[in-house]
Amino acid sequence: MHPLPPSLCVCTTLRRATRALTRAYDEALADHGITIQQFAILRHTRDYLRAEGSPIPLARLAQRLVMDRTSLYRALPALERAGWLALASPSPRLRIAAITPAGEALIMRAEPDWTALQTRILASMQPGEWLALQASADRLASSLSQDLPA
Repeated sequence: MHPLPPSLCVCTTLRRATRALTRAYDEALADHGITIQQFAILRHTRDYLRAEGSPIPLARLAQRLVMDRTSLYRALPALERAGWLALASPSPRLRIAAITPAGEALIMRAEPDWTALQTRILASMQPGEWLALQASADRLASSLSQDLPA
């Protein structure tokens, strides 16, 4: 049996798309001094606070972002130093994050540029293509997450 050509590798194909998307979002958010990873962390933190009325535990934030905790923990100090995120340890086994007013203001300023890129990307797709892609990606992530050790 011959190996598949690199163009048929699921990981290579998805990573290529992810790198292109990350570059595009980072460029769209550059004037705000933030990357798409930082934007996603802040938005998830804000949305959790709005929905739950309390700061988000870092383990839950990592889970929602499908990030390993080490990568998340490396990303947080820059957000805290910038004054966009507040971190606390209410107990020895629990670390939490809350978006600050400065972080809220940053998200409000950056969202129009994020939305403009979202709109441009979605307009480049056929009707229904994004929903199908989103469903497939969610199913794949869920399936693979269940197969990995916690």
